[in-house]
Amino acid sequence: MNLPSNVNWSSASRLKTRQLLLLLHLYEQGSVLRAAEAANMTQPAASKLLAEMEGLLGVQLFERHARGVEPTWYGKVLVHRARSALSEIGRAQDEIAAMRNGRMGRASIGTVVNPGTNLVPQAIAAVKRAYPDILVRVEMDYSRPLVERLLDGQLDIVVGRIMGPEGAGDLDFEPLADEPHSVIARAGHPLAERDDLAHADLAAFGWIVPPVESILRSRLDAAFLDHGVPQPQNLIETSALPVITNLLRSSDLLASLPVASVMPHVQARQLTVLPIELGVSMEYFGIIRRRGHVLSPAAGRILDALRSVASELYASAN
Repeated sequence: MNLPSNVNWSSASRLKTRQLLLLLHLYEQGSVLRAAEAANMTQPAASKLLAEMEGLLGVQLFERHARGVEPTWYGKVLVHRARSALSEIGRAQDEIAAMRNGRMGRASIGTVVNPGTNLVPQAIAAVKRAYPDILVRVEMDYSRPLVERLLDGQLDIVVGRIMGPEGAGDLDFEPLADEPHSVIARAGHPLAERDDLAHADLAAFGWIVPPVESILRSRLDAAFLDHGVPQPQNLIETSALPVITNLLRSSDLLASLPVASVMPHVQARQLTVLPIELGVSMEYFGIIRRRGHVLSPAAGRILDALRSVASELYASAN
């Protein structure tokens, strides 16, 4: 059937939700009176709304007869689309309510290695158990690039450190714990049974170290220099913890890591902590957020979980 030339379909954007609801009731009830009752309005009001819709569209939507009303071809088309539109509106309302209550949505978290192996996974797991529809994105890196991405709005929360004055005035920091580093090696390493270790003994072996630009690298280099020992020359540079742990397990290489970050491997007797005070430590890490920025409900759930889990993990540090 060809559309009449006087139809102004752009006027459909002026249709109201109340009119669309009445349209569905008219289609289902086949009567203006019963449709009006279902829509909780008077029959004259229902007749007026129907007339307004037909006037907007320039077509007859229902044929009136003694038995009630019956949709025209145009009416059937609009009923079909109205049902889809109202269904989408209903889903949108449900989604907004879920997001408002923190039951769904997205959150982006950045973390440094140590809390990325215990605090962050435990907090996310707790949130996902209660709110499985929340999508959580996690990035692991060094503090400086993570904070840059936080300031750029790419991340909602960072668990790390504020390493310098750049942007510090725009950040809020909740300290959680410090991060002393130990010398980690494979179980059965030649130095594992020594009780008189010195930094010179450590320098004789190959090392897995973070990139040159990291603060940890400079402090590791300083630890050897402070003891009058040249920096190790046999080096592998990486910040990827899975790569580090697998290299350690399959070689005599050494690495400077927080014990907590490799505790499962130590407990499984795959790795061990060498008996020496390395003299490498990092400042307190904590929860970093943009000052004055309101978190989404989903990110708020993550923040609450981080605080809750941290209160148990780092109780002795506070």
